[in-house]
Order: sequence, then C-alpha cells, then structure tokens
Amino acid sequence: MANISTEVTSRVGTNGRDVEAAAELVRKYQQMRREIAKVIIGQDAVINELMIALLARGHCLLVGVPGLAKTLLIRTVSSVLDLNFSRIQFTPDLMPSDITGTEILEQNLSTGAKEFRFIRGPIFANIILADEINRTPPKTQAALLEAMQEHHVTAANVTYTLTEPFFVLATQNPIEQEGTYPLPEAQLDRFMFNLWLDYPSEKEEIEIVRTTTSSYAAGLSKVMSGAEICAFQDLVRTVPVADNVIEYAVRLVSKTRSKKSRSTGAPTSADFVSKYVSYGAGPRASQYLVLGAKVSALLDGRYTPSIDDIRALALPVLRHRIITNFNAEAEGLTSVDIIERLVKE
Repeated sequence: MANISTEVTSRVGTNGRDVEAAAELVRKYQQMRREIAKVIIGQDAVINELMIALLARGHCLLVGVPGLAKTLLIRTVSSVLDLNFSRIQFTPDLMPSDITGTEILEQNLSTGAKEFRFIRGPIFANIILADEINRTPPKTQAALLEAMQEHHVTAANVTYTLTEPFFVLATQNPIEQEGTYPLPEAQLDRFMFNLWLDYPSEKEEIEIVRTTTSSYAAGLSKVMSGAEICAFQDLVRTVPVADNVIEYAVRLVSKTRSKKSRSTGAPTSADFVSKYVSYGAGPRASQYLVLGAKVSALLDGRYTPSIDDIRALALPVLRHRIITNFNAEAEGLTSVDIIERLVKE
C-alpha cells in the first residue's frame, strides 16, 4: 500500500485521503473476517461476497438447504457491524403492513382529539434478514422489494426514508416447494448476488460439531459503524475503471441474451445461448459486475479492478438473471452451465 505510484494516487484521490481510506477498508475487512471466523467455520467465498454487496449498496439472496447456518451467518455479520438489525420471518399469512408498518388511531390525552399515528415496521433497520422470503405471497414480497429499490416506504400518502446503510439479506430454501411462492424473475433482478451455500467439508463439519456441542460462546467485537460503511460505499464510487474492463462486463452480459437480427430473423448470439436461453440478463447485471469488481479490487489492496474481477463475480451476479428454456431443462443444463461456458469462451 505504501509503494503506490503518484499516478495511481492522483487517480484515486487528489490529496491521498482516498488512498488512506482504502487502506483502512482493508484493515477493517480483515478484522471483520477474524471476528466472523469465531462463529462461522468455512463459507469464505460467501462471506466475501456478502461484504462486496454491502459496500456496493446491493442486496443478497442466500439459497441453501436447511442447517447450513444461513441465518447464523447473517446474525453474525450484523453483530460485528454497529448497525440496527431486524429479522422478518416470512409466512403465508404475513401482510405488507407487517413489514412496512401500520397506522393506529390514538386519543390525544391533552386535547381529547383522536389522531392516527404511524407505527414503524421491522423494515426500519440497517440490516434486514428476510427469512424464507419465498414462503409469503407476491403482494407481501413486493412490499420488501419496493423498499430495496427505493430506500423509502410510503404509508397513507406519507413517504418515510430508510436509514442508510440499508442492506437486505433474504434466505430461500430450495428443496421445499409445497406452500411456497417463488420470486418472479423481475423481482429477483433486485438482488445483486444470488449466493448458494454448499455443504461443509468433512474437516469443517467436524469443527462445527465440536464447537456447537460444547459450552463455547464467542465474544464478538463491533468492527464498523454505519457512518464508516456509508463512507466506504462512497469511496467505491470513486474507484477508476479502465474502459476495457467495462466493455468486457457489458459484452459478457449481452452474450447471455438470445437475440435475433431484426432484418433476417437469424440468431446473433452464440448458438448454445440461442438454443438454451429464453431471457438473458439486463443492464443492471453490467452495473453490478463493475461495482462488485471495484469492491473486490479494494478489498484485495488494489486501486482499480481487472477483467479477472469481473469473471470472478459472473456467477453470483448472473445466476438468477438467466432464464433457461425447455431445451436446457431436457438436457439437464442450468444457468450456471451457461455462465461457465460464456466465461470460458
């Protein structure tokens, strides 16, 4: 960090303050990882991507079978950040007002007049855990997703701005389909990352069982405040990106779209994309790839992202944005197979 050239310094910050902030971000990130490791064993890639999404002002959808500590991971992240945390358990009978809040009629004790007062719901927090988001109907899902996009809530024609930073982490169980309401593709696009938690290795599972069946209780320290996170989020926006990196991100996303020539009707995308993909990713995917690459570079101690940073984030950014067709389903191909082949080619 100390050997950074004058040219790069001038691009990152006019007086070196951005360089100092970038070094502080790396220090805070490493400290945060050490705190999380006291509770969470393994899942290094998922933890890294959660932090990238937070600093890029994105949101995450975590998918995994029961028992992989999705909820514990989110609780642990919130514990090491000095932020307000709120957990919403999504159920079929959950109403939008249970998330955003509701108005109640109260009597003013001094005047005797009756008036409405807005009671804020659990959405008014910095970190929101939306547990099993696919267990509630679309109307209730939309109440959360609107807040994710606009960062405000409207009730009785009054708009309430949410406190920054605002970070939504939704979990989803992929194996129980009865009584669930899968998120529509357009709403899935609101999430920056779709993260899949895999089973731990044998060594990791032994350590998990050892610690969770003993009297061990980790003491977690607060690492970052809300003001620091907002400052780091602003820092990410100042990171310079080379034109060829942006062009690569846009080309990669555009290759996911099954396009045809307007004049001839012939496919203009790769043959396997035309054959297996119904709908590809939109421009929001390109934006998230570049923003994520910026954060990834900063956390690695670099001051500008490379094409390798784009490639590394292609899977979590594109996985839920590519809609495969019947041909892909018949041959057992998923969006992950499509992405891996696009990145490789």
